Amino acid sequence: MNEDILKGKWKEIKGEVKQKWGKLTDDDLAQVEGKEEQLVGLLQKRYGYAKEKADEEYKAFIGRYRKPPSGEKIK
Repeated sequence: MNEDILKGKWKEIKGEVKQKWGKLTDDDLAQVEGKEEQLVGLLQKRYGYAKEKADEEYKAFIGRYRKPPSGEKIK
């Protein structure tokens, strides 16, 4: 689900990805092109995050773009 959001909205959110994680270059973002594993891997590489920390950072970021099922609120 999260990767579907990332792929579907990549062009919209890659500027926000760059703002949040300024160490990522334009080349990095072109390489990622909406792929969750590659973005998480780059967070590990550029920021020295452990895999768990990179996953946590990614999930917190992408969670803002998830639409709740009708009638349900995002927590």
